[in-house]
Amino acid sequence: MQGFLDAIDTRVLVCDGAMGTMLYAKGIFLNRCFDELNVTQPDLVAELHREYVRAGADVIETNTFGANRFKLTGFGLADQTKHLNTQGARIARHAARDTAFVAGAIGPLGVRIEPWGRTSVGEAEDAFREQAAALAAGGVDLFMLETFRDLNELIAAVRAVRSVSSLPIVAQMTTDADGHSLDGTPPETFAPALEQAGADVIGVNCSVGPAAMLETVEAIARVSAARLVAQPNAGRPRDVEGRNLYLCSPEYMATYARRFVTAGARLVGGCCGTTPDHIRQIATAVKATAPAPARSAVATVADSNQVAVTPVERRLKSDLARSLAGEQFAIVMEVSAPRGLDLGAVVAQARRFRDLGAVCVNVPDYPRSGARASALALAVLLEQSGVETLLHYPCRNRSLIGMQTELVGAHTVGIRNVMLTTGYPAPQAAIADATSGDVDAVGLTNMASRLNHGLDIGGQPFGAPSRFHIGVAVNPFAPDLEFEWRHLMHKVDAGAEFIVTPPIFDVEAFGGVLGRLTDTGLPVVAGLAAIDGLRHAEFMASEVTGVKIPDATFDRLRRAKNEAAEASAITLETAQWLRSRVAGLQVTAFHGTADAAERLLASLST
Repeated sequence: MQGFLDAIDTRVLVCDGAMGTMLYAKGIFLNRCFDELNVTQPDLVAELHREYVRAGADVIETNTFGANRFKLTGFGLADQTKHLNTQGARIARHAARDTAFVAGAIGPLGVRIEPWGRTSVGEAEDAFREQAAALAAGGVDLFMLETFRDLNELIAAVRAVRSVSSLPIVAQMTTDADGHSLDGTPPETFAPALEQAGADVIGVNCSVGPAAMLETVEAIARVSAARLVAQPNAGRPRDVEGRNLYLCSPEYMATYARRFVTAGARLVGGCCGTTPDHIRQIATAVKATAPAPARSAVATVADSNQVAVTPVERRLKSDLARSLAGEQFAIVMEVSAPRGLDLGAVVAQARRFRDLGAVCVNVPDYPRSGARASALALAVLLEQSGVETLLHYPCRNRSLIGMQTELVGAHTVGIRNVMLTTGYPAPQAAIADATSGDVDAVGLTNMASRLNHGLDIGGQPFGAPSRFHIGVAVNPFAPDLEFEWRHLMHKVDAGAEFIVTPPIFDVEAFGGVLGRLTDTGLPVVAGLAAIDGLRHAEFMASEVTGVKIPDATFDRLRRAKNEAAEASAITLETAQWLRSRVAGLQVTAFHGTADAAERLLASLST
């Protein structure tokens, strides 16, 4: 049988359709691990491969799209990674016989890799390498890397596959209707990058239907002379009586297959919703369409009007930034949104804090129940009222692209100081389907830092740089302190500009770690709780993450004749100790009273 690259240089090849769609149609629930079917129901998988071969597919993909160690861990199957991939390749090999090429399907890891997530590029490459080696052992003819949204991850996959095999590599991004990847990278950027990385065939698959994908393929053809691939969904999924259905007809898909070929595609197939009927029509159309002539290499030229962006000097970003640059000791007070629509009282409280000497107010994003304004909405209202804010912005329940949109929006309405955290999911009792975020604080800090350099997450310039003053959190009393320090240094490397701690009560213990904090070179804003009594202190110690209160503090409160006065004295003593050692204080009255916070601020300002 002719080799894959020789074949694709001779004629346009047709790939198969959607294995997942067909398995679902056969009664396999979506929450099943489809890759495990290579072992538990191999005959079913083999029959679907044969259906696509009979329909005219020249290339069939192994049922291994999600068979990497990261995804399989979620099903308790990580130890079967090699077996599931090898078996998937063997099933497809047997079904294809000598009539079709077998492509080892490799999808994204299902976790964010650096700079957006905790998974390093090296760890990602190890996972891709493990999967590719197993597929090669099973007898594949080529590798199909598909449905990647992150160009960095796809390039890591290409490198990993190439390190274990010389077989051809097809590399596909998944794009939105505008042709950009789901993380915002345009085809003019990702196509040359994939070609340079060593992919033999480059293109796009999934996410959109044929019409939008055709425009993307045409854009790629203008900047790359590589062999091209196009595998659209059978349209956008539509809810029909509770089921997601793809409604593009086989005839419609075939019409666009001809257009893909005319645009330069040498491999045409389908993704979600594409059945053997679709492939049958596509194969007929492709055979009747003359391949496009070979294209000359196209050199991409950087926009000559693009001017290098210089980030805004930190001290010019906000009053808080100037204070932390050494102009004055920074005192940050805290206000949060109450239940209901009336925010008048909290605005008045923030103004009192400002008038008493606070440089700004922190607006936390606590995962609390009830109808409340968001932290972002309150921060905007306060900025409009003349009060500078420090917006606490967690990753919780947010996607990377969504966070970029929100932060850009926040910047346009005046938000400058941000404290970026991973956050905790909302209580399950309050929100039954609460989920964690798309990335953690490291990825979010990287994103905000890129905005400060005039670049979006796709690496594209967008004009003047943002002026975010980026703060990050650290828990100096974390159970796994070495992990906490490593995580902090990742955030520092990502572009953090100041560090905020939880409320400090044990000054002796904090003194033991303060040197490590200041060694980062960033100003430290120490947390401080304006406690109003024993009960409040007990709550802080037991229910607030990162708080450590020494027994001596509880003893003083229990023995005190005037509990409130003793609580104020303890808080003020702590503040005075911290004041000579850190750049600022962030004062919270969480579950306490605003009066205690005001008294403390008045004492500190005199």
